[in-house]
Amino acid sequence: MGKKRKGLKVFYNCDKCPAYCCSYERIIVGKRDIRRLAKHYGLSFEKARKKFTKKGEEKGERVLRHRRDEAYGTVCRFLDRETRECTVYDARPGICREYPGSKRCGYYDFLCFERNAQEDPEFVATAYNP
Repeated sequence: MGKKRKGLKVFYNCDKCPAYCCSYERIIVGKRDIRRLAKHYGLSFEKARKKFTKKGEEKGERVLRHRRDEAYGTVCRFLDRETRECTVYDARPGICREYPGSKRCGYYDFLCFERNAQEDPEFVATAYNP
């Protein structure tokens, strides 16, 4: 905690989080994000769009594809489920680069509270029951 991000002191530590934000169902990406992923994998824009994204809820919206996860049910296809780290960190979408967009992360605050209350520094609160 207290780490700086873009000159802003933040009160969360992504390294101590099980990647909750990667479980968001709608991780919206734009053309620039798809181009970045395409370049990262040496694919055409169209191949990357088909392989890594799917239609979103809104007209014209593209969201990252998911895959199964023990903690959250499904997570972003780019999350390493063992290390809980992004496998395309340097090519990650803009929305991921900006998250959470403020000095605090609500999930991290909740996680710290629960870990303290449970007296378990590894505790992960989930709502997923397989």
